[in-house]
Amino acid sequence: MRHLARFVGFVRFDRSDPGAIHYNLSLIPMRVFLTGATGYVGSAVLDAFVRAGHRVTALVRHSSSSPDNPSRPGVEPIVGDLSNPASYVTAAAACDTLVHAAFESSARGASVDRVAVEALMDVAARVTAAGRRVTVIYTSSASVLGNADSPVAEDATPSPPGLVSWRPAHEAAVLDAAKHSGARALIVRPGIVYGGAQGAIADLLQAAADGLMRVVGDGSNRWPSIYDRDLADLYVRLALHPDAEGVFHATDHADERVDDIVEAIARHARTRPDVRHVPLTEARQKPGPYADALTLDQVVRSPRALAIGWSPSLHSITGNVARLLEEYRSARAAA
Repeated sequence: MRHLARFVGFVRFDRSDPGAIHYNLSLIPMRVFLTGATGYVGSAVLDAFVRAGHRVTALVRHSSSSPDNPSRPGVEPIVGDLSNPASYVTAAAACDTLVHAAFESSARGASVDRVAVEALMDVAARVTAAGRRVTVIYTSSASVLGNADSPVAEDATPSPPGLVSWRPAHEAAVLDAAKHSGARALIVRPGIVYGGAQGAIADLLQAAADGLMRVVGDGSNRWPSIYDRDLADLYVRLALHPDAEGVFHATDHADERVDDIVEAIARHARTRPDVRHVPLTEARQKPGPYADALTLDQVVRSPRALAIGWSPSLHSITGNVARLLEEYRSARAAA
């Protein structure tokens, strides 16, 4: 009962400000272990848990003297490395919820992620066996679904492009380990994340300011997107919901075509930029497999997330470019 008491609370949206999320702070704070706290998704997740009144132990690569260190009230940074579990498993074992939002972008990325998954699931198993059930939230990607020209939900069979071909196996490893240990496991598959100064949409905003926007392919493909604050709110909701388990998609259901997104951004540029469509074969020469991910045509639905009360506050990139541009400029100025 003491453990379940941590999950009493609710989240409320202020519809006058879609970006504002208000939490009932009367609940007993959870102890959250978070990887990737200085990354795009991880930093948004960190903010959401802190706003909700929870205590976050954040795995960081550098000491407190680093400008990237997220030290502030409610956050305890610990220095460690994903590839070296000994540097963080003790801290993780003291927490109720383990959120894996980090990703090593080097050629070692998949193998490092596997090390982290196995280490965190081992922590969850040991602590759960000792009588305190641990929740693990693993960050995957909607791109594992491959092309989906008709709506797909969380029960769809993954068909990942090469860039994320390893992710379904890691999802399965998390779910299987939890099934055997009794821990609670959740997989979050975000769409294209937007908001702030990072991600594909921020890249387009910068490209528009620079005067040349490059679109991989013909731009007719649809991106399943999600506002960064709405995505982060889903993590908090999942952690608070004791019955939630399994796979959850995070998309705004806007189904916007890339060309429409590019056109909306171009209209807000001080000087209208040139827009160039780059054939996929040509684009592969520079970003490599990432180009294939950008050309996926996906219509992704999130029924399981909606069923637990989650509801995105923003439902469109094209309809919120002015807001996103202001967020982008503010984030760049603050960096």
